[in-house]
Amino acid sequence: MGDLLLVRHGETEWSLSGRHTGWTDLPLTERGEEQAKSLAPLLSGRPFARVLTSPLGRAVRTAELAGLTGAETEPDLREWDYGGYEGVTTRAIHRGRPDWYLWTDGVPPGTEGHPGESPHQVGARADRLLAALAAALDTGDVVLVAHGHFLRVVTARRLGLPPATGRLFQLATGTLSRLSTEHGRPVIAEWNTRP
Repeated sequence: MGDLLLVRHGETEWSLSGRHTGWTDLPLTERGEEQAKSLAPLLSGRPFARVLTSPLGRAVRTAELAGLTGAETEPDLREWDYGGYEGVTTRAIHRGRPDWYLWTDGVPPGTEGHPGESPHQVGARADRLLAALAAALDTGDVVLVAHGHFLRVVTARRLGLPPATGRLFQLATGTLSRLSTEHGRPVIAEWNTRP
């Protein structure tokens, strides 16, 4: 069975400032571009059964700069829909809701077309993606280039944990992580790797 390689996109202005960035399509910062380029040696020379990227520009650009070729965009790899908290920091949210926690409370509805997602809904999307990748993983490694919170939920679900346990897997920008197997069971083999 192949490994599932997770690449979090490089830094953006909002990831740097801690603003929730779901559907807002921000470019990488200069540092974010350097982070993406630095991943190339970790990924080069390896055959991949599939390379998938979120449709958002920051993920697509990260894949390009990391030297990943033949990437397919996959709508299910988009980030958590933060609804009414899009572009808002946790600190600002806590001023009005001091006990709010994304991983248990989800988000309020946002503008039209962005109703927000609960941890359960994001988990269902991760499950759908993992089921679709099962055949490819039987033939080799698969790379996903996407976003922090969503990749954390993918990790939880791959390990057989509830979606909200994604809170345990802090994921930095411009990093590579690898989910493998040991004795036929999913494990974390590498996390937040940078060259």
